[in-house]
Amino acid sequence: MKAKKHSSGNAPLPLNPMLLLWLLPLAFLGVFYFYPLGNILQLSLFWDDQNALAAFWSSLTSAAAGNALKFTFQQAALSTLFTLILGLPGAYLFARYQFKGKSMFRALMGVPFVMPTLVVAAGFNALLGPNGWVNSLLIELFGFSSPPIHFINTFPAIIIAHVFYNTTIVLRLVGDFWSHLNPRLNDASRVLGASPWKTFRTITLPLLSPAIAAASLLVFIFDFTSFGVVLILGGPQFSTLEVEIYYQTISLFNLPMAATLSLLQLACTLLLTIAYTQLSKRMSRALPLSARGRTQKTLRSWKEKLLAGLLILFLLSFLTLPLAALASRSLIDLSTPSGSPPRLTTTFYQALTRQPQQALFYTPPIFALRTSLLYAGITVLLGLALGLPAAWALSREDSSPLNQILDPLIMLPLGTSAVTLGLGFIVSLDRPPLNLRTSPLLLPLAHTLVAFPFVVRSLTPALKSIQPRLHRAAAVLGASPFQVFRQIDLPLIGRALIVSASFAFMISIGEFGASSLITRPENPTVPVVIYRFLSRPGALNYGQAMALSTILMLATLISMLTMEHFRMGDIGEF
Repeated sequence: MKAKKHSSGNAPLPLNPMLLLWLLPLAFLGVFYFYPLGNILQLSLFWDDQNALAAFWSSLTSAAAGNALKFTFQQAALSTLFTLILGLPGAYLFARYQFKGKSMFRALMGVPFVMPTLVVAAGFNALLGPNGWVNSLLIELFGFSSPPIHFINTFPAIIIAHVFYNTTIVLRLVGDFWSHLNPRLNDASRVLGASPWKTFRTITLPLLSPAIAAASLLVFIFDFTSFGVVLILGGPQFSTLEVEIYYQTISLFNLPMAATLSLLQLACTLLLTIAYTQLSKRMSRALPLSARGRTQKTLRSWKEKLLAGLLILFLLSFLTLPLAALASRSLIDLSTPSGSPPRLTTTFYQALTRQPQQALFYTPPIFALRTSLLYAGITVLLGLALGLPAAWALSREDSSPLNQILDPLIMLPLGTSAVTLGLGFIVSLDRPPLNLRTSPLLLPLAHTLVAFPFVVRSLTPALKSIQPRLHRAAAVLGASPFQVFRQIDLPLIGRALIVSASFAFMISIGEFGASSLITRPENPTVPVVIYRFLSRPGALNYGQAMALSTILMLATLISMLTMEHFRMGDIGEF
């Protein structure tokens, strides 16, 4: 019996090996997360030696902080509400019906969520901006002297972009949960005489409420910490906490005020993240669940087919048109003489390789792509090096007191805005022995902080899924330890590593919040260059922004397809 116990792959590790597995991840978090946040706290509370608390309270109760906090909650709440209104009908359709092309439609509708926020903003700019397709077409057809649709720098632009970005969360999170609910409960209610509406209100809705609440809170968190969308589509008159931190740091260099706002935002997002964790646990409670094949039916009547077709057409149009407009706008020159049709061109892509006169860049813009790919590669390596030992430790024993404490700890970077992390790096890593403010490694380190929780959450379920009996059976059949690793462990771990690497790559290549604060002028990333182009007038600048956004979109799409290809069923939390 003792021999069997020690041969178990999931047997608890002794305390010392467990601590060794956690040593590197905890050291990384201590130096590059808790230390910068501690400096932000110090800067917020003790920047005025005369009266620290009074100065902190003055910043916290200032008009700028109050207005930013109020608008942040307002836009996040409205964005979440409209995301639910659009997403719930789609979640019902995908949960309860089978139809041709369903898998393809789900994949297409998931594309917006993995797109960098800056690409989403650029996509709506290409579709509805002053130089976008809709305004250009209306000017051509009706001869307007100026763009008739004013979408950019408006409050609806922020809401619509957030709905576009987060609808897939409701489709997947609520839809997946809904698809496993046992339909016999509804059938029994109908047999007892309940109407369809009463059945939904008294049976389905209470069962769905944890999933709906969790999806709503997750959408709210993403909207609460939104940066690129608000900065580009909202304009200077709209300021969330994230944007105000950026403004106080870059424009006013008021680090104490920025630190106070960062502390306020961190407190809010941590409370939201804790609430989301509790709701996620409620989703995993024991419920009468069934396999999808038993809960889904085909579309039979012409009315069902018509309604389903219209809903899918609307969702696909809403979720793909901005990205399609972005790609096409990068290849078509609309600045032709009046009466001449737009012409197909690669001018904007060619311009990326040239050094424009009086440019803000030390190198041609295309070199930003090389920089982003290099940073993404470093982020992938760091993320896997830190995430693998942490995931291995978590997969050994869920009930370990050490794991119970450290599991939520590694998720803290997800509850912290990227702009706050960037500000923490600025105020902390500027003196020996951590004088990294001018180091090219600073940005990959910030990206790794954001990617690290995703890597751990992708690897842990795969490591847990390796059954000890498979190891025992292989050993009985005479397999060597190397053969067991190569033929049993590696197929699961290898695929999970590719999925984790894809996550880290997508996060790094599209990250804008921290990059906007700490990127070096001579080594800008692609999102930073896109923002600079969009901030400057001229058709060539606009076209180059569209071209770079398209390249970024394609790189992200390739990463997502790679991740979906190597994902094993439902293994993984993301």
